[in-house]
Amino acid sequence: MTGWFRDGHCRTEAADLGQHSVCCVMTEAFLSYSKAQGNDLSTPVPAFGFPGLQPGDHWCVCAPRWKQAYEDGMAPLVRLEATEQSTLQVVPLEILKEHAYQGIA
Repeated sequence: MTGWFRDGHCRTEAADLGQHSVCCVMTEAFLSYSKAQGNDLSTPVPAFGFPGLQPGDHWCVCAPRWKQAYEDGMAPLVRLEATEQSTLQVVPLEILKEHAYQGIA
């Protein structure tokens, strides 16, 4: 289950220092990029009930990490309707729109 509250929504609060507010569609490229940055999202961690992510999965990504991936040319697509508005404090709407996911939710 994704999200700061592990409720499937990309909602945050002040205690979420990473600002897990960007709902993304995982790609092999982004999963490899994230792993290289020290955040392995593809390896299962059964002790925490985490199955590991695969391309096509939706996941709440930290806004600053998404921006970094964007700057490095590795940003995954974004589900705008599921991304919290607070993301706009970190990433301009125009950039998010450029990476909007157009597929079926």
